[in-house]
Amino acid sequence: MRFVYQAKDPNGTLRTGELDVDSFEAASIQLRQQGLYVLSLDPVVTHKNSGPSLFAKRVTHSDIVEFASQMAVMVDAGVPLSSALEGLAAQSENPTMKAMLDNVQQRVQGGDDLSSSLARYPKHFDRAFVNLVRASEASGQLGPMLDRIATQYRTDAETRSRIKGALIYPAAMMTMCVGVIIFLLTYVFPKLMPMFAGREKDIPAPTKFLLGLSTSITTYWPWYVVGVMLLVGFGIFLLKQKTGRIMLDWMKINLPPFGGLCRKVALSRSLRTLSTTLNAGVPMLEALQLSGGVSNNHFYENCWIDVGDKVTTGRQIHEALQSHSLFPKMLIQMIASGEKSGRLGKVLEKVSDYLDREVANAVKTVTSLLEPLIITVLGSAIGGIAVAMLLPIFKLSSPVR
Repeated sequence: MRFVYQAKDPNGTLRTGELDVDSFEAASIQLRQQGLYVLSLDPVVTHKNSGPSLFAKRVTHSDIVEFASQMAVMVDAGVPLSSALEGLAAQSENPTMKAMLDNVQQRVQGGDDLSSSLARYPKHFDRAFVNLVRASEASGQLGPMLDRIATQYRTDAETRSRIKGALIYPAAMMTMCVGVIIFLLTYVFPKLMPMFAGREKDIPAPTKFLLGLSTSITTYWPWYVVGVMLLVGFGIFLLKQKTGRIMLDWMKINLPPFGGLCRKVALSRSLRTLSTTLNAGVPMLEALQLSGGVSNNHFYENCWIDVGDKVTTGRQIHEALQSHSLFPKMLIQMIASGEKSGRLGKVLEKVSDYLDREVANAVKTVTSLLEPLIITVLGSAIGGIAVAMLLPIFKLSSPVR
């Protein structure tokens, strides 16, 4: 196997390179014999009968859910961690996932914790996943915790699938509408222009506007293509900036018809993570930070950070939440009852289950509202173009009658 490494020599100089050895342990021993302090050591992923690594099969959300589910079963059955990881790596059909599990297995076999081994892959195992595994390792509840993580990830995937499903219909209708409008302006209108030659004064204003737009598109269409590409590129650039992400997060939770839906999704993710982490024994402040991070929204994340700051001063969670309008009063009251009864984790779990059901209902409601709205808007746009095409024909033919 080939390994790529980063290490420091006795003088503190960073050194990088590759090694061709039989195993992870052999690579570690060889580097230590050279007097190097290993910072990272990872296998080079090679794909037989495949193209460049650019086209390597990526690790999906489903792969992580399946890994957590199968690991939970094997750990509960008493299979040693190293053997469980080796078995999952052997049966994995994803070369990238297989290489990652091989590396994790070698590190676990070498004495590392599972949590620290998974933490080397933050792109696939986020902070919440790693911290939950670390807490379960300390409490001896690794199997049940992995099963709970898989359930949580599966619930998140179902929620995302519902939202994507609700967006497919509007996106398809908008694409069809734009295609029909472009067809009318670039093909149908140019065919009508000879009919109106020399009679421009008698053409109604809507038709003049569309004729001018049609001429502009057919004449300068390369500039329109460049303009659209620049606009899309600017939008992508803006979303990669902090200001753009904040603007998008604000629109997600405030603009109808998706504002209420996105709020419920953010709350459900945060509360389910807070419930799972508290039940696993993760410290309160760390649990609050993780809850804000999984909300995937700048404003909710800031709220949870503020709640954590207030909790450090001795205030309870429900008291800290009262100053934030993003949290419904009913939710705050339920959290207060959970804190008073000492069953906050269970209460948060029930609240997140309730919010998941609300998300499913909200998706159906939004879809039912969007369908007639989109049909009305698109029908009006295409109908308006059709009327603009017919108006001059009626007007120019009236003197003949």
